Amino acid sequence: MATLKSAKRIVVKIGSALLVDRESGKLRAGWLHSLANDVAWLKSLGKDVILVSSGSIALGREVLELPRTELPLEKSQAAAAVGQIRLARAYEEALAPHSITTAQVLVTLEDSANRRRYLNSRATLETLISMGAVPIVNENDTIATDEIRYGDNDRLAAQVAVTVGADALVLLSDVDGFYSANPAMDPDAKRFERVDVITPEIEAMAGDGVSGLSKGGMITKLMAAKMATASGCAMVITEGSPLNPLKTLEDGADCTWFTAQDDPHLARKRWISAMKTRGVLTVDEGAANALQNGKSLLPAGVRHVEGDFGRGDPLAILSPDGRKLGQGLSRYTGDEARAIQGRQSHEIESCLGYPGRAALIHRDDLAL
Repeated sequence: MATLKSAKRIVVKIGSALLVDRESGKLRAGWLHSLANDVAWLKSLGKDVILVSSGSIALGREVLELPRTELPLEKSQAAAAVGQIRLARAYEEALAPHSITTAQVLVTLEDSANRRRYLNSRATLETLISMGAVPIVNENDTIATDEIRYGDNDRLAAQVAVTVGADALVLLSDVDGFYSANPAMDPDAKRFERVDVITPEIEAMAGDGVSGLSKGGMITKLMAAKMATASGCAMVITEGSPLNPLKTLEDGADCTWFTAQDDPHLARKRWISAMKTRGVLTVDEGAANALQNGKSLLPAGVRHVEGDFGRGDPLAILSPDGRKLGQGLSRYTGDEARAIQGRQSHEIESCLGYPGRAALIHRDDLAL
């Protein structure tokens, strides 16, 4: 069974009901500081940590003295605008004593549905992680409409886990795992310690109880599990209300683990391989050898560019004799790629008139 100590990169989802007191509408500062202790502990073990946190609307609602009933869209967005500032500050203040830098990342469903935005989000998160920061990700409720919303942070957390190639996704919940029935209504409900395959029978067991402050139910958690595990990320549901919830989980708290179906990096490579290509790059022998040795594709190694493609589109990569080496996601448009083909990375700005990325296709976006 997976453990946090065995994971290299961990995404943790925190729901509104854990972060904000249901009665007072105030931040549960003591709980948040205990979570910060857990994050610092994981970071001390060399783990990458990304937090996906609800709470902006719940915090803003209290400040604006809005009722705790379903709000119209414009009032929800106003509450989010006020609450996002307080949410980011709360995380910054909780993690600062551990010398951990925090970063706020606001996203919408469009950011993962659109390949260009997806690559931008991925590059930003990867850069923050590489610099030792802890990204605090939330849906951008101030601008998102129903058509571009995730609608719940369970699935958003799963998408973030897929985007960054996480090994483990932790859903801190108001229940201690996945049950055969709603344990609040059925005293005979049994908790699963492990789910290897999400079958139709498992899906049928999911209830959809919703708390007063959060929108996620067990159905959304199963949807998150299907997304995460198919991409090589194990997922766990555990009760988040105790202090130090991550340490408590690692010490043997009740939970349900959903088994990863694959290695996250292999799953991503297969996803890229399955895409229909929009263009072709022919490379020289040196670039072909570099790719086989795990390097990125630099403009200097590209000899010919075919196709009218955009940033984020999949491209076929051919050897000098026309043999297909693999395919990958372009960091440039077709016109940009033609302008910089054969050029050294330091020449990109003079060719395009603006700074560019060193790699035309990064090795993380490449499947050979």
